[in-house]
Amino acid sequence: MHTDLSPVIAATAQWLTRAYPASGGALAEALCEVQARQAVTVAARLRYPSPMDVALLGVAHPGGSARLGVTPTDPDADAWRTWVDEVVASWAACLLTDQAPAEPAVAALAGGGPSAGAPAEFRRLLAPDDADRRAAALLRHPDLVAPVASLHHAGLTARLDPGQALVA
Repeated sequence: MHTDLSPVIAATAQWLTRAYPASGGALAEALCEVQARQAVTVAARLRYPSPMDVALLGVAHPGGSARLGVTPTDPDADAWRTWVDEVVASWAACLLTDQAPAEPAVAALAGGGPSAGAPAEFRRLLAPDDADRRAAALLRHPDLVAPVASLHHAGLTARLDPGQALVA
């Protein structure tokens, strides 16, 4: 049984960066990967907040990338794609393309209190600079990522603000 989210985070971030690759060389690839990993980390920790949730994920497995629509080409994909979590990928896409849920999502991880702030570990997600935006132009493009982001947008909204989900 897995006791951490690292397999899901690694596989889902890899899926996102292969589906929406960086252009511009090695530095752009690294910047794009960091942004994807930060968004996926936040999404995974929101989706699986307790050790019991993570343990159940280790038993049930996340389900893979089959329904995500965009299929990155990779001849050796079968092994890692089984650890892609569709909901986590969708939530990460939402966080990357819309700043509105990104800040409360990171704050929720820190307990949501007034001192929660924006941890430095998520700076590229919350406050990307021009180089970050250029590197992840496809990954952060709302129209391109919309098919993935829209799959579970309502679930992210419900997780961040349960009262609002009832009103909508």
